[in-house]
Amino acid sequence: MMNPTTPRVIVLDGGLSNALAERGHDLTDELWTARLLRDAPGEVAAVHRAYFDAGAQVATTASYQASVAGFEHSGMTRAEAENLIARSVTIAREVRDDVAESAGDDVVRLVAASVGPYGAVLADGSEYRGRYGLSRAALRDFHAPRIELLASAGPDMLAFETIPDLDEVSVLLDLADEFAIPAWLSCTVSGDRLRDGRPAVEAFALAGGHDSIVAVGVNCCAPDDVLPAVRAATAASGKPAIAYPNSGETWDGAARRWTGDAEFDLALTTAWAEAGAHFIGGCCRIGPSTIAAMARALG
Repeated sequence: MMNPTTPRVIVLDGGLSNALAERGHDLTDELWTARLLRDAPGEVAAVHRAYFDAGAQVATTASYQASVAGFEHSGMTRAEAENLIARSVTIAREVRDDVAESAGDDVVRLVAASVGPYGAVLADGSEYRGRYGLSRAALRDFHAPRIELLASAGPDMLAFETIPDLDEVSVLLDLADEFAIPAWLSCTVSGDRLRDGRPAVEAFALAGGHDSIVAVGVNCCAPDDVLPAVRAATAASGKPAIAYPNSGETWDGAARRWTGDAEFDLALTTAWAEAGAHFIGGCCRIGPSTIAAMARALG
């Protein structure tokens, strides 16, 4: 595991969904990318490899929208569902190890087990709204079992990502301490607010009190929202920042498609690094070619 205070930028991967879609996969059902853990695990592995080959140092697993309940709803048994969630980590680890062996270098390559928000499992765009109407206990009951499954498969870290809600942030931070596994916290924001309307700085400050959290920041937001968020995250948490926005397009939850124009400017990443982002990559609609250019620019 790397030292999280190291100033060198760690390049993350990009969007899994867009890379799979470009390989010809229909991701419009409720399981989204998690469906391919069952139907085409080799394709998930191929995308992890494409990002490593592009220069990414972190593979984020295909577990963002994976849940036991979601898999059971699609007809699987509980045992099959639990196996697939753990398998998301194993696939990424196998690719990582194979790439490292082939490269024969000393580059740090990590596997981050994706822990998406409760809203992602609803498959209705709730992760861009937050405030699900669930109690903290209900959120804990949802997240804890799948974190346990992911942790059992041996990832290097957890990726609490696209978290829109301050209550959910608090629950996940407590779970990170319980499982005692390194994790990053990445919220989705609009301007300086979480998607639930509360100030993002409140989430960043909460993370500052948790030793298991190695980086704090934002993802799946507009590129222009990143720089002020990085500054706020480092100031409020005292930790390195993480930044991996989407392309600038907007997700239409009802139509299940992206709309608008891409606004991602590779030149922005240098400013993010200078402001304290030690983990930089891309989210939805950012593919291997952009990550390759990012790795060159930040290297």
